[in-house]
Amino acid sequence: MQKFLKASLLPLLSLCLVMATPARADEYSDTIKSFMTAGLSGQYFDGAYGYAVFPTIGKLGFIIGGAYGEGRVYAAGQHVGNTSMAQVTAGWQAGAQAYSQIIFFQNQTAYEEFTSGNFEFSAQATAVAITAGVAAEASTTGGLAATASGGRNDAATAQGGYRRGLAVFTIAKGGLMVEVALGGQKYSYTPL
Repeated sequence: MQKFLKASLLPLLSLCLVMATPARADEYSDTIKSFMTAGLSGQYFDGAYGYAVFPTIGKLGFIIGGAYGEGRVYAAGQHVGNTSMAQVTAGWQAGAQAYSQIIFFQNQTAYEEFTSGNFEFSAQATAVAITAGVAAEASTTGGLAATASGGRNDAATAQGGYRRGLAVFTIAKGGLMVEVALGGQKYSYTPL
């Protein structure tokens, strides 16, 4: 069974890597601007200690799934490090999608927990169709999140506030994916 999982996951993760090609500098500023104007997420920029932004996370799944994206971490508005997210899921799922994600840190404690180099959370149910999407997520760290978007240029976000010092928002970029799956997201961090 373990050999089957490894053989199934390697092609999926390879495709996710292709979908989530490294972002250019202006993609970061464009993504941040999108979240600033996307409803509720824009209100978090003034009060947050910092945030991690991922211009593109690529996700692919059929029973077993994977996702990958690279991003930057900001504190007090300054780029202080780089981060990556890798995810493995199992359950009822089919399709592929690309989305942008931002994680706000309410305070220094949440920022330090994320940048400790071994941060993870998950357990999710999502549905994304083309560039309109809704999602609900409950994490192993006690957090809850809900998001909605109408695409990059007319995105709207909705969420219930900070949970354990974190607030997570996504904007669908495209794809078609339906899933009811459990998995884990792991984030790595490298300071500048």
